[in-house]
Amino acid sequence: MPRLLVDISPLRTNREFRLLYSGQLISLLGSNLTVVAVPYQVYAQTHSSLWVGLASLIQLPFLITGALWGGAMGDRVDKRVLMIVSGLILGLTSVGLAINAHVHDHHLVVLLLLAALSAGFAGFSGPLRTAAIPKLVPPDQLVAAYSLNQVAFNSAVVIGPAVAGVLIASVGLYSCYAIDAVTFGVSTALTWFLSPMPSTFEHAGTAMFQAIGDGFRYVRAHAVVQAVYLVDLNAMVFGLPRALFPAVALTLYHGGPRTLGLLYAAPGAGALLMAVVTGWIGHVRRQGRLVALVVIAWGASMALFGLVHVVFVGLICLGVAGAMDVISTVLRSTILQTAITDEFRSRISSIQMAVVTGGPRLGDVESGVVANFTSTEFSIVSGGVACIVGVLVLMRWRPTFWHREMI
Repeated sequence: MPRLLVDISPLRTNREFRLLYSGQLISLLGSNLTVVAVPYQVYAQTHSSLWVGLASLIQLPFLITGALWGGAMGDRVDKRVLMIVSGLILGLTSVGLAINAHVHDHHLVVLLLLAALSAGFAGFSGPLRTAAIPKLVPPDQLVAAYSLNQVAFNSAVVIGPAVAGVLIASVGLYSCYAIDAVTFGVSTALTWFLSPMPSTFEHAGTAMFQAIGDGFRYVRAHAVVQAVYLVDLNAMVFGLPRALFPAVALTLYHGGPRTLGLLYAAPGAGALLMAVVTGWIGHVRRQGRLVALVVIAWGASMALFGLVHVVFVGLICLGVAGAMDVISTVLRSTILQTAITDEFRSRISSIQMAVVTGGPRLGDVESGVVANFTSTEFSIVSGGVACIVGVLVLMRWRPTFWHREMI
């Protein structure tokens, strides 16, 4: 089924992409243990979804600053060196989280600060890896490469949270952070074997803040790039109530850490199933229209998740949403990378990184605040509805994205 299954030719024929891909997959597996451990630890200490959302909000400025700095640095310094340095620092922050979780008297402030520092350096390294892909694979393999990235990402999203739930219940929180530290070490070692990726552009001598500003000015003048970002922000801010997962697992479903792990893993399970059959996406002609339609389906799935208080129904809704997100992500990444010029690639990727990872954190705050003043159920349902309305408004505001076709 060549038109259905994901195209693995970038892995089969490209050693550099294999190294980059393997390192990212391993680090993602560890990071998704921490994705569950941090909000669970915050909720266990505060018993508040609002605090879970605030913990995520605290990470946001670190993440955005790191992403912008990494993007600007990636267009002027060897990307390989930057990825190695950031990987080592991320490993050390995970060691710190493990020590804090293992001591008898857990410190919430230490947890929040280390999580924020980790978010900052994750933001720094993310655009470097994204911007490296078009340099490693030919244009006709970009869809395949980003589809494979989705396979890696969602494999980690499925395995990591499920394992985290078991580890928290049986071993302890510290084990999640300790394993995360080890995976960063392995990922950094694989990055070491990549070929150098030095900057080749004239703006390499431009002042750092001017280079960052040039990236934002490029986005402001590019309607398609704006739409790519805003479509994702709309879905993540309104339609991703992950800050409420601890409350849903412990109060609505009357479960424990294992149930929480399943909630975090369910979107990834649906996404993984979709990711392995993304071969057809490369043949989609009206790419912008399909992005809008799958985001609408995402919002509807989330609204249903908030309405029905049955575990298996909730997991199915989250799985469907995850499948829709894969289609959106692959198409948005392809649209973005084919619409921009090469000299801005790292900086545009850094803004994309800030959007992709910052949107869910804003969503954590939005859902936590709404739940705090209304209810967990109302927050989830209203967010799904707002997601649908938002994408309809956006398509009317940016019709060039709606009519975007395959090049």
